[in-house]
Amino acid sequence: MTTHDGMTSQQHAVVVGGGLAGVTAALRLADAGLRVTLVENRPRLGGLAFSFRRGELTVDNGQHVYLRCCTAYRWFLERVDGARLAPLQDRLDVPVLDVADPRRPRLGRLRRTALPVPLHLVSSLATYPHLSLAERAAVGRAALALKGLDPADPALDGIDFATWLGRHGQSRRAVEALWDLVGVATLNATAANASMALAAMVFKTGLLSEPGAADIGWSHVPLGDLHDTLARKALDSAGVRTELRTRVSAVTRTDDGRWNVTAGAERLDADAVVLAVPQRETHALLPEGALEDPDRLLDIGTAPILNLHVIYDRTVLRRPFFAALGTPVQWVFDRTRASGLAEGQYLAVSQSAAEDEIDTPVATLRERYLPELERLLPAAYGAEVRDFFVTRERTATFAPTPGVGRLRPAARTRAPGLYLAGSWTATGWPATMEGAVRSGFNAADAALAALGRPHEHPLKETA
Repeated sequence: MTTHDGMTSQQHAVVVGGGLAGVTAALRLADAGLRVTLVENRPRLGGLAFSFRRGELTVDNGQHVYLRCCTAYRWFLERVDGARLAPLQDRLDVPVLDVADPRRPRLGRLRRTALPVPLHLVSSLATYPHLSLAERAAVGRAALALKGLDPADPALDGIDFATWLGRHGQSRRAVEALWDLVGVATLNATAANASMALAAMVFKTGLLSEPGAADIGWSHVPLGDLHDTLARKALDSAGVRTELRTRVSAVTRTDDGRWNVTAGAERLDADAVVLAVPQRETHALLPEGALEDPDRLLDIGTAPILNLHVIYDRTVLRRPFFAALGTPVQWVFDRTRASGLAEGQYLAVSQSAAEDEIDTPVATLRERYLPELERLLPAAYGAEVRDFFVTRERTATFAPTPGVGRLRPAARTRAPGLYLAGSWTATGWPATMEGAVRSGFNAADAALAALGRPHEHPLKETA
């Protein structure tokens, strides 16, 4: 039976999966003194937040952002020495363009001040042109009611966000122009299809916890620079052995109570194993008895995200990003500099909750969305489109439907030494980069506690 280097005295952990959850778990275990092997089937790290080459450009598979309240992902950026490459806004500022009325497109902004919560958003809400005065007042009352909720209350997981909003006087327009504007992008679901518990967690933490919680950050370089190149450098520095292009086919318990992981042609002995792969892959690898009801993993649905990539011959957008109303377009980001484009402008159109369009042919999407971008961006009218392509993540996130909370497993399984990680596990967060990193914390902390390894959680609060 093969081991890493013949050492028997040092405890060995195997992490299966090289996304943010797996990389985080591997770094935490290595930092605590374990010998760690990370196994990833793909030729790169980063999971579903990655980059690829298209001609001379480096393209992200989709636009990913984080918020100031995403303390775990911020830890990850610091740990891989990438924080400077993905800075945060000084203050939340989201341009929102409504083109429902072609005679007078209206620009509004969701901004905060330095005042304490909830006063930090009062000025922005009071002048938000996409809602009537009565709708703005109703939004304020709903926000105060939401602030009093406990996202961990199991009862909230059983209802959908739209039902709760309706009970609290929110009009269809308020849902479209505010609640879904934020919720679709963070939950990957409309209010009618989102667990109230997850929605409460997003809005309470992001908008109602502290003034700067919702300040937005995004990578100013390709995601692969952060999640693959810098992550690999950090793993190497921590002494983690990383095996790419290697599929794990079996995880079994040995007679002495340890674990054996079959990774490609190699068999790895381990004191702890972290499965940091999607729920269906985890289900296939789980040994019998590891979970009370392993088939619950198969009941955790998935939700797609569609990204449209448009290369213009000229600059058509002067802002780094904006959100849109009155159009199928959701969020648009300028990725020109990050991609390495030398001339013209590269826009990424991020479409969450894209069940209805995820399999739509590229030609149809082009015909549908280019005129919409011209409606939103008059400078795009007459501009040459040098390239239009699409990236599709059919299983981008777990589906945050009502009742999903009872399906999400904890990091610790019933099998001693076997742990689960991934944004779909019970982190309390939706399927975000933050949730993925927190799941890596949870799995590593559970493993280190079981192995008697002293450690401190990297965040002040409990993940």
